[in-house]
Amino acid sequence: MFVPIIMGSNSDLEQGRAVADTLQKLGIPSELRVGSAHKTPGHVLEMISAYEADPRPKVYVTIAGRSNALSAFVDAQIQSPVIACPPVSSAFAGGDIFSSLRMPSGVAPAVVLDPAGAALLAAKILSVAYPELRERIATLQHANMETILQDDAELRRQQGGVNDLFGR
Repeated sequence: MFVPIIMGSNSDLEQGRAVADTLQKLGIPSELRVGSAHKTPGHVLEMISAYEADPRPKVYVTIAGRSNALSAFVDAQIQSPVIACPPVSSAFAGGDIFSSLRMPSGVAPAVVLDPAGAALLAAKILSVAYPELRERIATLQHANMETILQDDAELRRQQGGVNDLFGR
């Protein structure tokens, strides 16, 4: 199993690293790369051709803002799943996200805005072929649940243990 993370430019590196960090926690190998559908389409084609020659099951994560042609470009070339994880820009009041949501017919990358969520979706897709991955996903989900329960308990402690609507 393997997750190539293709970013449209170096400005997407922080988001790419966040995806890679979550994948690493789940024990999934990944690689960060930069290639633009607009500026270096040949480079992107070479990159995905090399990835597709690798027999490991894979899910691609693409990270590109503004006009997210990268996700559609990659998705249209391969049969593996693609997850678009575009950074949301305040410069366009979030309007640039529409380039990731509305794709041409026959092109269907999933869209997940949160980098950790994109990594989790990639893991869930790969877990179809790797049952041992399901346990790592369950462990991560349990840790997330425990964090919320601890946060709630701490908040209730700070408020003097006032009963909630359920009388607890």
